[in-house]
Amino acid sequence: MRIDPRQRKDIILGMVVRHYIKSEAPVSSAFIADEYEKEISSATIRNILAELEDDGYLSHPHTSSGRVPTQRGYRYFVDFLMHEIQLIEEERQQVQREYERGVKELETLMERTSEIISELTHCASIVTMDNMPRRFLYRGTNYLAYSVGQDNIGRMAQILKALEEKERILDVIQRDLGRRIKIYIGQETACECFEGCSLAVSRFETREGLPGRIAVLGSSRMDYQRVVSALEYVSELIHEMA
Repeated sequence: MRIDPRQRKDIILGMVVRHYIKSEAPVSSAFIADEYEKEISSATIRNILAELEDDGYLSHPHTSSGRVPTQRGYRYFVDFLMHEIQLIEEERQQVQREYERGVKELETLMERTSEIISELTHCASIVTMDNMPRRFLYRGTNYLAYSVGQDNIGRMAQILKALEEKERILDVIQRDLGRRIKIYIGQETACECFEGCSLAVSRFETREGLPGRIAVLGSSRMDYQRVVSALEYVSELIHEMA
């Protein structure tokens, strides 16, 4: 089957984003040439990377010959190129066992959910109940410190302050989602302290009809496919079991 130029650019952009998320290393044309399953010249790959950079989807660190995704590149990946993955069966069973142990109180439900999501995604997690701003729990700031960068103490302090004060992040989490899961990338959060971060928000409802939100906060290079899968699965499980 013939691949048109737009599809080829999408494939290469997807490769760059996925590899950068996994390795945190700029992606070179040589790597793409090795990984690309279709026959394509190195010159063509370099031209496509240059076009993606000109279009604002990639940037080119001065100290590297490779490319990294921009906020626009992540957004295009999330909106058009991302495919939801399935949690492995062992993970699904472990999560189910956590809820089967019995969640009799709302506070226990929130604590267990925040811990599970943080462990599944290796990001910070936030759980809150709609119209109950005092019901606000977060976990996984250790993951957040790693993803933001241990040398960026100032940025980390701003994020922790926002989590402690709640109001700014609640303004984002409690927005009308329009869909079950919404992902805000970088400046889309409208919170300066979350620059370079992404926030994925999902809504859920307990069997008793109590609505709430789960959010995952991490760097812009978070594993979006895994984050979305974890949020989907846990939100459904809460409704069935909690």
